[in-house]
Amino acid sequence: MALQQPEGLVGIHTNMPKVVPPAIELAIVAGNPLPSDVVLANDEEKAAVEQLNFVYRHVYYAYMMGSRPQSLTAFADSPVGLAAFMLDHDRDSLALISRAFAGQKEGLTRDDVLDNITLFWLTNTAVSAARLYAENKRPFFGALGVTLPVAVSVFPDELYQAPKSWAEQAYPNLIHYNRLPKGGHFPAWEQPELFVEELRSGLRSLR
Repeated sequence: MALQQPEGLVGIHTNMPKVVPPAIELAIVAGNPLPSDVVLANDEEKAAVEQLNFVYRHVYYAYMMGSRPQSLTAFADSPVGLAAFMLDHDRDSLALISRAFAGQKEGLTRDDVLDNITLFWLTNTAVSAARLYAENKRPFFGALGVTLPVAVSVFPDELYQAPKSWAEQAYPNLIHYNRLPKGGHFPAWEQPELFVEELRSGLRSLR
């Protein structure tokens, strides 16, 4: 939507921003060292590169849904198969979800997790939802040239934590950047109060 800029859209908020410089993403996706002319400016950028290297090597759900979504028939055939796939989304999300079943009171509850799985099971929409990855033809994290005002919220257990320096390069009209103390890949679900606060403060200048 930010690229299409439909009438009435004055800005966007994102918690998994597409800000990775093209040369860095191309190298990481290919499993190559960074080009010699790429200089990482600070510790935030170095940490982001390490996180992205891990993501592209270990977050297999994206590759499976991106290449063979119609083959994921267990989603529609077995509630246990669906649950297993959704629970083991990525390393950090699994840890956050596991807390609910270990009796911890932070973030999600058991009912939150089961409700989410049940929503996909009863509507039989897991396979069709997976097709989003196959239909997407753009880089997962690479900058796309968005010029609208953008608010960015960075959660500590996201797949990667976007450095402010990259956000400023990718979004020339960056109006908000904030690092949160807790939250993962699904902050609107796991930390709704924090997420709403970020949404409000991030876009307040556009009111």
